Amino acid sequence: MTSASEDRFQRRQALLERTYLAFNVRDLDGALAAMHPAVIWPNGMEGGVVRGHEGIRQYWTRQWTMIDPQVDPVGFRKDPDGRVAVRVHQVIRNLTGQVLMDRIVEHVYAFKGELIDAMEIRDAP
Repeated sequence: MTSASEDRFQRRQALLERTYLAFNVRDLDGALAAMHPAVIWPNGMEGGVVRGHEGIRQYWTRQWTMIDPQVDPVGFRKDPDGRVAVRVHQVIRNLTGQVLMDRIVEHVYAFKGELIDAMEIRDAP
């Protein structure tokens, strides 16, 4: 029998796996469905953050006209503060397919209920 905490972690991991898949196939609505309407999201290209579904929609739409990012989760763990940390293999290509960056990073997610409330990017430990 699993604990409520383990069940919640498994649900959140499944939600994040679906969200990464949606992002990688450019299913904006599918990815946004996993997020709280007031989500706070890092702007990994220019710095700062974007807020809400519309902010993310504009950011990703603009991003995809300049680069072709692929992010694949390779590990999930509970962060000590209760968030979910995801080890991610990130490959950034230009629009002709040339690899500009290939690295492992960590994405850390906070939740409001069953939805993503915030994400931050950290160097992978």
